[in-house]
Amino acid sequence: MMLHIPQLLTKDEVRELRALIDAAEWIDGNATSGTQSALAKRNQQLPEGSAAASAAGEAILDALSRNPLFVTAALPQTVFPPLFNRYAGGEMFGMHVDNSVRQSRDGSVRIRSDLSATVFLTEPDDYDGGELLVEDTYGVHEVKLPAGDMILYPAHSLHEVTPVTRGARVSSFFWIQSMVREDARRALLFQMDIAIQQLAGKVGAGAPELVSLAGAYHNLLRMWAEV
Repeated sequence: MMLHIPQLLTKDEVRELRALIDAAEWIDGNATSGTQSALAKRNQQLPEGSAAASAAGEAILDALSRNPLFVTAALPQTVFPPLFNRYAGGEMFGMHVDNSVRQSRDGSVRIRSDLSATVFLTEPDDYDGGELLVEDTYGVHEVKLPAGDMILYPAHSLHEVTPVTRGARVSSFFWIQSMVREDARRALLFQMDIAIQQLAGKVGAGAPELVSLAGAYHNLLRMWAEV
Protein backbone atom coordinates (compact mmCIF):
# COMPACT_ATOMS: atom_id res chain seq x y z
CA MET A 1 0.00 0.00 0.00
CA MET A 2 1.31 3.43 -0.99
CA LEU A 3 0.12 6.41 1.03
CA HIS A 4 0.60 10.14 0.56
CA ILE A 5 0.77 11.92 3.94
CA PRO A 6 0.30 15.66 3.32
CA GLN A 7 1.91 18.35 5.45
CA LEU A 8 3.91 16.12 7.75
CA LEU A 9 5.98 19.28 8.19
CA THR A 10 4.61 22.81 7.95
CA LYS A 11 6.26 25.25 5.55
CA ASP A 12 7.89 27.01 8.51
CA GLU A 13 9.24 23.68 9.78
CA VAL A 14 10.62 22.90 6.32
CA ARG A 15 12.39 26.28 6.19
CA GLU A 16 13.94 25.75 9.63
CA LEU A 17 15.04 22.23 8.76
CA ARG A 18 16.51 23.30 5.42
CA ALA A 19 18.46 26.14 7.06
CA LEU A 20 19.98 23.56 9.40
CA ILE A 21 20.94 20.93 6.85
CA ASP A 22 21.87 23.26 3.95
CA ALA A 23 24.61 24.76 6.10
CA ALA A 24 26.08 21.34 6.95
CA GLU A 25 28.80 19.39 5.13
CA TRP A 26 27.52 16.81 2.63
CA ILE A 27 29.30 13.62 1.51
CA ASP A 28 28.99 10.96 -1.20
CA GLY A 29 25.62 9.24 -0.84
CA ASN A 30 27.16 5.79 -1.20
CA ALA A 31 28.35 6.03 2.41
CA THR A 32 25.19 4.10 3.37
CA SER A 33 24.74 2.00 0.21
CA GLY A 34 24.68 -1.75 -0.04
CA THR A 35 26.51 -3.53 -2.85
CA GLN A 36 23.58 -3.37 -5.27
CA SER A 37 22.63 0.23 -4.49
CA ALA A 38 26.19 1.49 -4.91
CA LEU A 39 26.07 0.52 -8.59
CA ALA A 40 23.00 2.66 -9.24
CA LYS A 41 23.31 5.58 -6.83
CA ARG A 42 24.73 9.05 -7.50
CA ASN A 43 23.81 11.70 -4.95
CA GLN A 44 24.98 13.48 -1.82
CA GLN A 45 24.04 12.76 1.76
CA LEU A 46 24.43 14.20 5.22
CA PRO A 47 26.82 12.02 7.26
CA GLU A 48 24.83 9.61 9.41
CA GLY A 49 25.00 10.70 13.03
CA SER A 50 26.28 14.21 12.26
CA ALA A 51 24.96 17.00 14.47
CA ALA A 52 22.83 18.45 11.65
CA ALA A 53 21.42 15.07 10.62
CA SER A 54 20.61 14.15 14.23
CA ALA A 55 18.86 17.45 14.98
CA ALA A 56 16.89 17.41 11.71
CA GLY A 57 16.04 13.75 12.22
CA GLU A 58 14.63 14.46 15.67
CA ALA A 59 12.36 17.11 14.15
CA ILE A 60 11.00 14.57 11.67
CA LEU A 61 10.56 11.88 14.33
CA ASP A 62 8.60 14.36 16.43
CA ALA A 63 6.37 15.20 13.45
CA LEU A 64 5.76 11.49 12.81
CA SER A 65 4.71 10.89 16.40
CA ARG A 66 2.14 13.69 16.09
CA ASN A 67 0.68 12.50 12.79
CA PRO A 68 -2.29 10.14 13.26
CA LEU A 69 -2.40 9.12 9.59
CA PHE A 70 1.20 7.88 9.75
CA VAL A 71 0.60 5.98 12.99
CA THR A 72 -2.60 4.39 11.63
CA ALA A 73 -0.96 3.31 8.37
CA ALA A 74 2.49 2.25 9.57
CA LEU A 75 1.70 0.88 13.05
CA PRO A 76 5.34 1.69 13.78
CA GLN A 77 7.42 -0.37 16.15
CA THR A 78 10.77 1.26 15.31
CA VAL A 79 11.62 4.14 12.97
CA PHE A 80 15.17 4.22 11.62
CA PRO A 81 16.86 7.56 12.33
CA PRO A 82 16.01 9.76 9.32
CA LEU A 83 18.73 10.35 6.73
CA PHE A 84 19.00 13.22 4.25
CA ASN A 85 20.01 13.27 0.59
CA ARG A 86 20.42 15.79 -2.21
CA TYR A 87 20.34 15.29 -5.99
CA ALA A 88 21.64 17.89 -8.47
CA GLY A 89 23.51 18.12 -11.77
CA GLY A 90 22.10 14.93 -13.28
CA GLU A 91 22.43 12.85 -10.12
CA MET A 92 19.98 9.95 -9.79
CA PHE A 93 19.35 6.61 -8.12
CA GLY A 94 18.59 3.77 -10.52
CA MET A 95 16.03 1.03 -9.97
CA HIS A 96 16.70 -0.92 -6.78
CA VAL A 97 15.15 -2.55 -3.72
CA ASP A 98 16.01 -1.33 -0.23
CA ASN A 99 17.94 -3.64 2.08
CA SER A 100 15.71 -5.96 4.10
CA VAL A 101 17.58 -5.17 7.33
CA ARG A 102 18.99 -1.77 8.22
CA GLN A 103 21.46 -1.05 10.99
CA SER A 104 22.65 2.36 12.10
CA ARG A 105 26.35 3.07 11.79
CA ASP A 106 26.83 2.99 15.57
CA GLY A 107 24.85 -0.24 15.89
CA SER A 108 22.27 1.25 18.24
CA VAL A 109 19.32 0.66 15.85
CA ARG A 110 18.67 -2.49 13.85
CA ILE A 111 15.36 -3.00 12.09
CA ARG A 112 13.54 -5.11 9.53
CA SER A 113 12.60 -2.63 6.81
CA ASP A 114 8.87 -3.14 6.26
CA LEU A 115 8.15 0.36 4.97
CA SER A 116 10.17 3.02 3.16
CA ALA A 117 9.44 6.72 3.51
CA THR A 118 10.51 9.90 1.73
CA VAL A 119 9.79 13.39 3.07
CA PHE A 120 10.16 15.98 0.31
CA LEU A 121 12.03 19.13 1.38
CA THR A 122 12.07 21.02 -1.93
CA GLU A 123 9.08 22.47 -3.75
CA PRO A 124 8.38 20.65 -7.06
CA ASP A 125 8.77 23.82 -9.17
CA ASP A 126 12.30 24.36 -7.84
CA TYR A 127 13.81 21.42 -9.72
CA ASP A 128 13.32 19.36 -12.87
CA GLY A 129 13.43 15.58 -12.79
CA GLY A 130 13.93 13.88 -9.46
CA GLU A 131 10.65 11.96 -9.55
CA LEU A 132 10.40 8.97 -7.25
CA LEU A 133 9.15 6.04 -9.32
CA VAL A 134 7.69 3.14 -7.33
CA GLU A 135 6.70 -0.10 -9.06
CA ASP A 136 3.98 -2.47 -7.85
CA THR A 137 1.51 -4.90 -9.39
CA TYR A 138 -0.51 -1.98 -10.79
CA GLY A 139 2.47 -0.52 -12.65
CA VAL A 140 4.85 2.38 -11.96
CA HIS A 141 3.73 5.29 -9.79
CA GLU A 142 5.42 8.69 -10.19
CA VAL A 143 5.76 10.73 -7.00
CA LYS A 144 6.85 14.38 -6.72
CA LEU A 145 5.27 16.07 -3.72
CA PRO A 146 5.21 19.54 -2.13
CA ALA A 147 7.84 20.32 0.48
CA GLY A 148 6.75 18.88 3.83
CA ASP A 149 4.72 16.01 2.34
CA MET A 150 5.67 12.36 2.75
CA ILE A 151 5.18 9.21 0.70
CA LEU A 152 5.02 5.86 2.50
CA TYR A 153 5.34 2.59 0.58
CA PRO A 154 6.36 -1.08 1.07
CA ALA A 155 10.13 -1.42 1.34
CA HIS A 156 10.12 -4.47 -0.93
CA SER A 157 9.03 -2.27 -3.88
CA LEU A 158 11.31 -1.66 -6.84
CA HIS A 159 11.90 2.09 -7.00
CA GLU A 160 14.20 4.77 -8.41
CA VAL A 161 14.86 8.52 -8.45
CA THR A 162 15.11 10.00 -11.94
CA PRO A 163 18.00 12.36 -12.84
CA VAL A 164 17.69 15.92 -11.55
CA THR A 165 18.44 18.19 -14.50
CA ARG A 166 17.75 21.60 -12.92
CA GLY A 167 18.01 22.80 -9.34
CA ALA A 168 18.40 20.42 -6.43
CA ARG A 169 16.08 17.86 -4.87
CA VAL A 170 16.52 17.62 -1.09
CA SER A 171 14.66 15.07 0.98
CA SER A 172 14.71 12.90 4.06
CA PHE A 173 14.44 9.14 3.76
CA PHE A 174 14.12 6.36 6.31
CA TRP A 175 12.58 2.99 7.04
CA ILE A 176 10.03 1.66 9.49
CA GLN A 177 9.68 -1.70 11.17
CA SER A 178 5.97 -2.15 11.72
CA MET A 179 4.27 -4.11 14.48
CA VAL A 180 2.50 -5.90 11.60
CA ARG A 181 4.98 -7.43 9.16
CA GLU A 182 2.69 -8.16 6.19
CA ASP A 183 1.66 -5.30 3.92
CA ALA A 184 -1.76 -6.85 3.14
CA ARG A 185 -2.59 -7.10 6.84
CA ARG A 186 -1.47 -3.52 7.49
CA ALA A 187 -3.65 -2.36 4.60
CA LEU A 188 -6.69 -4.16 6.01
CA LEU A 189 -6.14 -2.70 9.48
CA PHE A 190 -5.68 0.76 7.97
CA GLN A 191 -8.97 0.51 6.07
CA MET A 192 -10.78 -0.67 9.20
CA ASP A 193 -9.33 2.07 11.39
CA ILE A 194 -10.22 4.82 8.92
CA ALA A 195 -13.77 3.45 8.63
CA ILE A 196 -14.10 3.35 12.43
CA GLN A 197 -12.97 6.96 12.71
CA GLN A 198 -15.39 8.08 10.00
CA LEU A 199 -18.31 6.18 11.55
CA ALA A 200 -17.55 7.61 14.98
CA GLY A 201 -18.11 11.09 13.55
CA LYS A 202 -21.53 10.04 12.24
CA VAL A 203 -23.00 7.75 14.88
CA GLY A 204 -20.94 8.58 17.98
CA ALA A 205 -18.08 6.62 19.50
CA GLY A 206 -20.37 4.82 21.93
CA ALA A 207 -22.64 3.20 19.35
CA PRO A 208 -22.78 -0.58 20.06
CA GLU A 209 -22.05 -1.51 16.45
CA LEU A 210 -19.00 0.76 16.44
CA VAL A 211 -17.74 -0.69 19.71
CA SER A 212 -18.05 -4.17 18.17
CA LEU A 213 -16.17 -3.10 15.04
CA ALA A 214 -13.41 -1.49 17.12
CA GLY A 215 -13.16 -4.72 19.09
CA ALA A 216 -12.68 -6.70 15.88
CA TYR A 217 -9.93 -4.27 14.81
CA HIS A 218 -8.03 -4.66 18.07
CA ASN A 219 -8.44 -8.43 18.08
CA LEU A 220 -6.94 -8.60 14.59
CA LEU A 221 -4.10 -6.34 15.69
CA ARG A 222 -3.59 -8.53 18.76
CA MET A 223 -3.44 -11.59 16.51
CA TRP A 224 -0.95 -10.12 14.03
CA ALA A 225 1.22 -7.70 16.03
CA GLU A 226 4.81 -8.51 16.88
CA VAL A 227 5.87 -6.43 19.88
